[in-house]
Amino acid sequence: MRYLFQVLTLFISIPFVSAQLSVPSVFSDRMVLQRETDIPVWGDSPAGTKIMIEIGNNQARTTAGENGEWMVRLPRMEAGGPYLMKISDLNHPGETIEFSDVLIGDVWFASGQSNMEWQVQQSMDAEKEIGNADYPGIRFFQVPHAKSLQPEDDLKSGSWEVCDKNRIKTASAVAYFFARKIHTDEGIPVGILQSTWGGTPVEAWTSREMLLSSDITAQRVRNDDSLTLADFIQDSLDLIGFWDIVYNIKNETDKIVPVPSYDDSGWPKMEMPKTFKDWGMPFYEGIIWMRKKIRIGGTMTGKDLIINLGLPEMNYTLYFNGYEICRTIWNANPEHSYTIPAEYIREGENIISVRMSFLWGGGGFNPPEEKMYLTDGTEKISLAGTWKYRKDLELPIPKIYNYHYYPSFLFNAMINPVIPYGLRGFIWYQGEANDTAALHYRSLFPMLISDWRIRWQQGYLPFLYVQLPNYKAVQPEPSESDWAELREAQAMTLKQPATGMVCTIDLGNANTIHPLNKQDVGYRLALVAEKEAYGCDCVASGPMYMNSVIEGNQITIRFSGIGSGLIVKGDNILKGFSIAGKDRKFYWARARIEGDEVIVTSDRVTKPVAARYAWADNPACNLYNREGFPAVPFRTDTW
Repeated sequence: MRYLFQVLTLFISIPFVSAQLSVPSVFSDRMVLQRETDIPVWGDSPAGTKIMIEIGNNQARTTAGENGEWMVRLPRMEAGGPYLMKISDLNHPGETIEFSDVLIGDVWFASGQSNMEWQVQQSMDAEKEIGNADYPGIRFFQVPHAKSLQPEDDLKSGSWEVCDKNRIKTASAVAYFFARKIHTDEGIPVGILQSTWGGTPVEAWTSREMLLSSDITAQRVRNDDSLTLADFIQDSLDLIGFWDIVYNIKNETDKIVPVPSYDDSGWPKMEMPKTFKDWGMPFYEGIIWMRKKIRIGGTMTGKDLIINLGLPEMNYTLYFNGYEICRTIWNANPEHSYTIPAEYIREGENIISVRMSFLWGGGGFNPPEEKMYLTDGTEKISLAGTWKYRKDLELPIPKIYNYHYYPSFLFNAMINPVIPYGLRGFIWYQGEANDTAALHYRSLFPMLISDWRIRWQQGYLPFLYVQLPNYKAVQPEPSESDWAELREAQAMTLKQPATGMVCTIDLGNANTIHPLNKQDVGYRLALVAEKEAYGCDCVASGPMYMNSVIEGNQITIRFSGIGSGLIVKGDNILKGFSIAGKDRKFYWARARIEGDEVIVTSDRVTKPVAARYAWADNPACNLYNREGFPAVPFRTDTW
């Protein structure tokens, strides 16, 4: 019942019925209001109420309409403050709302999924960054997670906070490092209005009306019309049960399955390392137990050993001969190495058992097999090869619908309530959740940009975004890639007016979708902002494919954004280029820089028709401009 009450409070609020003056939660003490534009302020009061707003020497008046809603736009102000803002009900003298410590500066709206949500305290050099976070001129407003079937007028909660070492910990790291550079370089207050939720697709952040205008999403939106608040509540209750099973072992399987005497003779076999998508098994979500027998003898007995599981799924528990070695929750570390005490080890046959959560189509062990072994520091026993596995030994995991992924539901609850708060522009980091439908992203991402600009009614506000970084295993041969196609869709979005993109193809991590270096991401994003929004005459990004010419057995590629020239970073060999003939089979190519061009050839392709660069999940690539920015991945074909 306690859990039920907690869930219900997420969705059910009892409105306070009052004739009093009110404004949305996005207005609070310590807020930043947008400089050099008419400042929108809005709220509710009884119909016909005369409203006056004062800040500094500025004043504006209006009258509430028949529905009680009102809006004014304060005259433009220069950067500065702090100010006291006073909102008065002229029909009832003495009834006022006051906000203190208000700054006038630039407000940037930061949105997207987990890499934009990734906190300062989770990022590289977190302790140092938090300790140095003393910027009273930077303010954050973090929109609370919420979803809604209909557009909401207000947020559930929230307030503006001053950037200091106590409050910056949970703020978006990318947005913070972006704001810090803008604040320092431009010498103005900066406000970050942060609305983020990990794992969410672009459709969730787009309005129903805009989604209905596209054949890609219209039917999906209509399919959701039958959903109710009760569906939301039930899903949240199921989610509690979901994580209870993931985090807490059921049926006492931990006391039965890992022990050496357990009979696993009827279990299916699987060669490891292998991930769920390669198992050839129908989609499954739940707990899978895995076991492997190994023989230990000779010099490896009588001493502590080190076991390295390589790259397993993040949620797992490891046992050795029935003894629990570790229980990991969201372990995204690149190394999964543990000590096996000597007293747990037998001479002869030993049993390694793993209880693993297979979630969202993931699970298993990622290559390479060389990282799976048991060692005494000198000898190694490989853990690759045949393992046995069994599913459904524990309670089944409830099906979770994750309604915050659904089209428009985040827009309704986390975007609409803050429209039309005055902004300088948008910063966006998202795309991972749309990687399997990159072709659609070519349409859906520009749709979101247009949708937000139309609704804010503040012109072509700059929309700056981060292109997906390198991620996953490096492939030895040229191959197709969902992430490469998604990056291409992001690059194509630069055709939209007042947009800018940050290439991060060198800032990712093969082993985690959440690279810790958010400093360079925020820095590059701020450089693009300074160029696109602040008029800086500077190089803010790397070389970008412009066109190509085929002559004989070579392709000559020309770029924009070369700055003061093209360079090879790291060594003298230009990497990342592949080339193909009309058979569409790509081979690694030799590439060399000649002036402002790159010449690409291959002995295996005598009549080339297409070239690609950095076309992979995690490409080995090293073309830069002299200003230190990487070339944007591209392909000359449309295959």
